[in-house]
Amino acid sequence: MKNKIYNKTYDKERSLYNIKDTEVVSCRFAGDADGESVLKECRNFVVDDCSFSLRYPLWHAKNFKLINSSLDEKSRAPLWYGKDGLIQNCRINTVKCLRECKNITIKNCDTSSDEFGWKCSNVEIQDSKINSVYFLFEAKNIEIKNLEMSGKYSLQYMKNVKISDSNLDTKDAFWHSKNVTVINSHLKGEYLGWFSENLTLINCKITGTQPLCYCKNLKLINCEMENTDLCFEYSDVNADIKGHIISVKNPKSGVIKAGSVGEIIMEDAVMTCRGKVLTRSDKCNNEILNKCFA
Repeated sequence: MKNKIYNKTYDKERSLYNIKDTEVVSCRFAGDADGESVLKECRNFVVDDCSFSLRYPLWHAKNFKLINSSLDEKSRAPLWYGKDGLIQNCRINTVKCLRECKNITIKNCDTSSDEFGWKCSNVEIQDSKINSVYFLFEAKNIEIKNLEMSGKYSLQYMKNVKISDSNLDTKDAFWHSKNVTVINSHLKGEYLGWFSENLTLINCKITGTQPLCYCKNLKLINCEMENTDLCFEYSDVNADIKGHIISVKNPKSGVIKAGSVGEIIMEDAVMTCRGKVLTRSDKCNNEILNKCFA
């Protein structure tokens, strides 16, 4: 970097507007002037060990690093329309943190931000904690590994997503999503995955009521289901479940294989439902079951 700004305080609007090739280190963005957009339209820059308490600080940033820094509730909507950025070792506690950004990597961050990540693309999230409402709404081309996530209405209308080794505690996750694969993870909540297309769960644990209904091309491979009832209603599904399912209701098509099912409900359907449910206790299908559970 050609330039370095060290140990300064800025509170005026657009204080460091359009800086380039610059390191901003140990600075504070806060004060009585309450100016917004302090680092707007900046290029090829690093922000290290800084604190933010002003609105919209990093809009239209390109080729940037935001590391070892904190953003509080006054730094509302801090990163919008950014491109080619790294956010690492940061503590973020503000709404609408990331929107319509491209090519962003997030590592080892602790984030509480409603409406985080809306309409972003090509985002990697690793080794982080995030609490959010409507997390990653309408995002695409996302890869997540080792995430502790909590919130509501998450991961909706997403496309092309891979998640591994994560814990997701969220209501209504993956609604209307397309091309999502989740591996070695725990999904906890209500109404998981409704109206999804090409959702694949591998070695996952699913907890909560009425999961995976109205799905197209749903696949579960070597998964567990805990306290799950009224599962798979009107879904096109192929599922291999270890252990018990409380109840399955009106699967549209495909085969559901499980250790046991408390209740199979095939009634009051609003469409033709031909899905099959096979269990180890099903004496009428011994030959099929031996192949299924081999």
